[in-house]
Amino acid sequence: MTKVIAQRELRNHNARVIDEVVSGQTFLVTRNGVPVAELRPVRRPRRTFVPRAELLALAAVGPHLDAAEFRSDLDRIVDQSL
Repeated sequence: MTKVIAQRELRNHNARVIDEVVSGQTFLVTRNGVPVAELRPVRRPRRTFVPRAELLALAAVGPHLDAAEFRSDLDRIVDQSL
């Protein structure tokens, strides 16, 4: 939920307001009752690329899958007539 805060209150309580922003709060800053700015947490962008080394490291600690057994399970479960 967005909180409305006057410019003066932002100036006088800057540290408290920034702490609240860090914790996820969004503020609509007003000057003389007129909205002038929005103060909100920065959203980290999602990664679109995962390095090969990171994938290999994750696969090394994950469960081992036997390829032949996996294929056999798929053949048994999936309707082969499609």
